[in-house]
Amino acid sequence: EPFVADEYIERLAWRTPGGGSRGGEAFDPKRLLEEFVNHIQELQVMDEGIQRKVEKLEQQCQKEAKEFAKKVQELQKSNQVAFQHFQELDEHISYVATKVCHLGDQLEGVNTPRQRAVEAQKLMKYFNEFLDGELKSDVFTNSEKIKEAADIIQKLHLIAQELPFDRFSDVKSKIASKYHDLECQLIQEFTSAQRRGEISRMREVAAVLLHFKGYSHCVDVYIKQCQEGAFLRNDVFEDAAILCQLVNKQVGEVFSNPETVLAKLIQNIFEVKLQSYVKDQLEEHRKSDAEQYLKNLYDLYTRTTNLSSKLMEFNLGTDKQTFLSKLIKSIFISYLENYIEVEIGYLKSRSAMILQRYYDSKNHQKRSIGTGGIQDLKERIRQRTNLPLGPSIDTHGETFLSQEVVVNLLQETKQAFERCHRLSDPSDLPKNAFRIFSMLVDFLCTEHIDYALETGLAGIPSSDSKNANLYFLDVVHQANTIFHLFDKQFNDHLMPLISSSPKLSECLQKKKDIIEQMEVKLDMGIDKLSINHCFLTLNCMIGQMKHILAAEQKKTDFKPEDENNVLIQYTNACVKVCAYVRKQVEKIRNSMDGKNVDTVLMELGVRFHRLIYEHLQQYSYSCMGGMLAICDVAEYRKCAKDFKIALVLQLFDTLHALCNLLVVAPDNLKQVCSGEQLANLDKNILHSFVQLRVDYRSARLARHFS
Repeated sequence: EPFVADEYIERLAWRTPGGGSRGGEAFDPKRLLEEFVNHIQELQVMDEGIQRKVEKLEQQCQKEAKEFAKKVQELQKSNQVAFQHFQELDEHISYVATKVCHLGDQLEGVNTPRQRAVEAQKLMKYFNEFLDGELKSDVFTNSEKIKEAADIIQKLHLIAQELPFDRFSDVKSKIASKYHDLECQLIQEFTSAQRRGEISRMREVAAVLLHFKGYSHCVDVYIKQCQEGAFLRNDVFEDAAILCQLVNKQVGEVFSNPETVLAKLIQNIFEVKLQSYVKDQLEEHRKSDAEQYLKNLYDLYTRTTNLSSKLMEFNLGTDKQTFLSKLIKSIFISYLENYIEVEIGYLKSRSAMILQRYYDSKNHQKRSIGTGGIQDLKERIRQRTNLPLGPSIDTHGETFLSQEVVVNLLQETKQAFERCHRLSDPSDLPKNAFRIFSMLVDFLCTEHIDYALETGLAGIPSSDSKNANLYFLDVVHQANTIFHLFDKQFNDHLMPLISSSPKLSECLQKKKDIIEQMEVKLDMGIDKLSINHCFLTLNCMIGQMKHILAAEQKKTDFKPEDENNVLIQYTNACVKVCAYVRKQVEKIRNSMDGKNVDTVLMELGVRFHRLIYEHLQQYSYSCMGGMLAICDVAEYRKCAKDFKIALVLQLFDTLHALCNLLVVAPDNLKQVCSGEQLANLDKNILHSFVQLRVDYRSARLARHFS
């Protein structure tokens, strides 16, 4: 433990008798001092002893250090002597090695010409046998020495090529015949070894055949036998991949140029097996079934490129990417040249069929709806005057928009984009993708959405219609949803194909034009015409409210025959109008978004207030009838809160205050008129409401109001 002086002294004092209060003993300072002095002396003696021991150890350490240094010096001298001896030995070894190499070169210089002379002598001997026409040597008659015979005949064949034909025609033909026979025997031996699975024998025979002209035929035989029994399943691509993996492991053990042999095998698979399979699959549907043809083409091309990706793992030479690309192109070039024309033709016919099938299911015959300046002028006049310019189209509440149709069109286009990405040449990809996008715009946006909007606008009834079917808001809601799906496909599937090409700006401009067209016809933009279309729909709503009030409101509602027996809280007309308004407010909120909701609801709220205001001024009110009118207006005000528009709520608050003039006592009329909500109103407005009271003609009421 660490030494602490204070604790040490405390323990010393505690152990000394009289050094503390232990056991009730009295404190004795002299005794404690004496103990301290004695202890200090003991510590000094101990310190001197330790110091002498330290000095002795230091002297011993210095002595041993000198001895170690001396020993190290002696070892260094010994090492230097050994190093000198090693250098001398190394020089001697180098000298001897130089002599040996020189002697070896001399021996080789003498032996090489001798070996060549011996070999030339043997070749001359074998050549003489061909001259005599009788092969007697064992190397030609013994089938087990076919390797040595092949080496000899290959050299004789090269020599025979240099001899003049007129003098040595006979022997040249004999050598050529033997050359051909041995070549055939070697190929047959290679074939047999391959069937037996003897890799070592195949390697030996291939090494011999490497210098023969028939070496390529040996490779062809190997490739042919590799494919025997390899393509027994229906999936030719998987079979090809498995075969190439097996051959890749074996070919390096057999041939000296494995990458060339493997590349030749792959080329044979592509040009024979795959090309035949692709042709059978595509030609069957090429002219009769465009849909199946495109599906098969996409599937086959994808599987072929996937196979190519797997084959990239093998060593096929320096530029294997270009090699495999050329093989794929050789198979599909005749189909890819006119791919986009087939795609566009199929997409056009398929889209037209989807739309026609939908309209047929609705028993609807598409009609041409006028567009351009004349139609726009008619629409503006109709908005401002509600005059029936031309026949109104009765759609029976049908929106002529179908999410099923939209999903089918988008799915067809999505598949077309995927095929386009896979099958188009990179230089033609943006152009082809734009053509597919144009087809989608034509059939989805123009032929379906735009037609439904035009039909919906033409089908909006006039504001005085008694049974206004305001389904146009449903058209708006569905068109919004469809266009969001269209926009999602634009971003997810088209943009990646054109993002780095000049076609990007063209597609964005086309999309922008579509958006602007939809904003006008969906009443979602800030353009004035867009809002006016919505207001035209509001005219129909107000017309429907007028019809409800005219049909349900009775004069006796506000001037009952029995003032003391009124059991209803508000009139039946009020209940139906409020239910209708709440339904239309919810429909507007579901059909629009952004600032358009507030704009249209404000206009509807103001018109709703004006309608109720004018409606109330058509009746006379007894005291109990006035109370019932106040209850009706209170209910209208609750309905106005659903608009969440401050101006609309303020208008109904003021109307509620005006209705109080129908029931207030004559003596309090002036006080009520000067209240906070009515003080700023024109006196004629106040007077018009007071005139609606049954007791207005009484002198007392007229006097108080004047």
